[in-house]
Amino acid sequence: MPKKPDEILKDLSAGKFSPFYFLMGEESFYIDKISDYIEENALEKSERSFNQTVLYGKDIQMKDVISQAKQFPVMAMRQVVIVKEAQEISDFGREAAKTQLQSYAEKAVPTTVLVFLYKHKKLAMNTKLAKAIDKHAILVESKPLYENQVPAWIGHYLQQKKYRITPDATAWLIENVGIELSRLSNEIDKLLLNFGKADASAQPSQITTELVKKYIGTTKEYNVFDLQRAIAKKNGLKTHKIINAFAANPKDNPVIPIISSLFGYFCKLILIHKNQGKSNNELAGILKVSPFFVKDYSAAARNYNIPKILFILHALRIADAQSKGINSTAKNGEILRELAVRILG
Repeated sequence: MPKKPDEILKDLSAGKFSPFYFLMGEESFYIDKISDYIEENALEKSERSFNQTVLYGKDIQMKDVISQAKQFPVMAMRQVVIVKEAQEISDFGREAAKTQLQSYAEKAVPTTVLVFLYKHKKLAMNTKLAKAIDKHAILVESKPLYENQVPAWIGHYLQQKKYRITPDATAWLIENVGIELSRLSNEIDKLLLNFGKADASAQPSQITTELVKKYIGTTKEYNVFDLQRAIAKKNGLKTHKIINAFAANPKDNPVIPIISSLFGYFCKLILIHKNQGKSNNELAGILKVSPFFVKDYSAAARNYNIPKILFILHALRIADAQSKGINSTAKNGEILRELAVRILG
């Protein structure tokens, strides 16, 4: 089974480096954290110019990675090879490339630390490649947290930095920054850094809502997935807040892709209804999403029955026509607000 990110970070902090790491998953926070630690600590600064190589998936093929990984270090104990955007390696989907990587995993060069950053995707665990990496190397899956898990994560993150945070401040952070761990950690670090500069002698026992508002402010940049989550929960207040944010910045939030995304989302909810009784893995294949997200789709389907979904799909078609100027001069914000009323009504 894939290793937990915290376990790997603990080993790394103890100076235990393995020859091969495959970091994958939807949440980039731990992928970046593990990779950054290796990049900054596996070699001395004086050793890096000859022994540390960073490759980018879109520029290489698998043979390039394997060739570099098989090199020997120059006047050092090890070399480090970091493959960023590994999911973009042009031939990764081909059997020949998978076989190359599998063979390397089974006999990894002990003087190399090879690190794959395979973001927003994951290997199917029933494949020969995944099984080989899991058995012979370090396989890490970085999963997104559910929203109800994020408060505990924030508390733990701050506890490691010798701070505590009030429940109200935690709720404000989640509401205004979101639940993406990379963004949350960046904003929390900014808060602590700015507070330290403002008053180097101050060591608050806990972070309050006032401090969060002062040093972070409202930084939330909503996207269509935030809108989907709000609609899925029938959270009218949050839905209209997101739509207002979209309306205030129409250039970065074009209405046509938003409507198209919502149309696809509700089509998936129909598939949930029509395939009741099937396992999460089966539903994931039908929906063409990660199994991690199936529970969210199933929860949303309980809030919207098929007649309601059909009504919503009709409303989305009307909104799509309006967005293209067909029998309408309504602005983007007006179209989305009217659509939200029809969806949530």
